[in-house]
Amino acid sequence: MTDTNFLTLTDQDWRERLDDMSYHVLREAGTERPGTGRLLNEERSGSYSCKACGAELFEAGTKFEAHCGWPSFYESKEGSVRYIEDRSLGMVRTEVRCANCDSHLGHIFPDAPQTPTGNRYCMNSVSLTFTPEDGSGRVDG
Repeated sequence: MTDTNFLTLTDQDWRERLDDMSYHVLREAGTERPGTGRLLNEERSGSYSCKACGAELFEAGTKFEAHCGWPSFYESKEGSVRYIEDRSLGMVRTEVRCANCDSHLGHIFPDAPQTPTGNRYCMNSVSLTFTPEDGSGRVDG
């Protein structure tokens, strides 16, 4: 997937690449139900990447239990994400998108004082893949 210019893909291209739920979250800025994500309780060492394009986003060491129902991280890899003001649902939030393919990942909140950055990247599990450090095979969220 690394030789593809993901920003030029059409909606039809994305529909062919992604399952229905992944398309809804990644391309339509949807949200999976809390507590349902396959990667929510993943605790192994490794890295998390964008399910749409494969760009590496988070190191497993930055993941923490935020008790919010979605995988949470306190820091993204430098340059891997971009931020957009989100005024939907009658509130102001900061949306997090993949810098490589512009897919919706989740939101960031400055409400994690227990972390080194104070931030909580609240990510949809279905928007991520996990690659364990032990080489046991990729896990799709």
